[in-house]
Amino acid sequence: MSNWPTLAVLGHGLDQVYPRQHRGLAEGISAHGLLLSEFSLGEPPRSHHFPLRNRLIAALAQGTLVIEAAPLSGSLITAHQALELGREVMAIPGSIHAPQARGCHSLIRQGAALIERTHDVLEALGQCGLPLQERPPSAPASAEEAALLTALGHESSSLDQLVQRTGWDPDPLLAHLLRLEMAGRVRREQGNRYQALP
Repeated sequence: MSNWPTLAVLGHGLDQVYPRQHRGLAEGISAHGLLLSEFSLGEPPRSHHFPLRNRLIAALAQGTLVIEAAPLSGSLITAHQALELGREVMAIPGSIHAPQARGCHSLIRQGAALIERTHDVLEALGQCGLPLQERPPSAPASAEEAALLTALGHESSSLDQLVQRTGWDPDPLLAHLLRLEMAGRVRREQGNRYQALP
């Protein structure tokens, strides 16, 4: 579904950006969604903050959908915290040869709902009676975003590759990518890679 706001839960104070190259992304979310943190202003990111952040993510959602998770990843911590809170846990299967799919497969073996399409999420959450409106992705809002979709092509691309192809600075590039992601035109993948959606 497109045009839904993004909510980002941070593992540091709201005045910090981590990683630093995501400043444009943070500004885009702040303008069109919500940045949320339970840490004080000025608190830097620390490794022990992120499990606490994951607990808050699990508590805010009706369910947790794990898209990719290597064994012992933070995504699995979030999934287990969601279970402890009585939330639904769902997972998307991947290739048996992909290390980042092993966590998802483990969750499915443990009873997580297997997700292949939007309707599967609604079914897992017990909302099949609600009208399901699959809307086509909205058109790019600007010539820059149309050019960015062309630069993405059909392959998964890193941020560095997109900077080279477009000649743009990372901050405005991330802001455009966020708008396209929120519009259902781009998917952000593991490793800070982006893929244009058909």
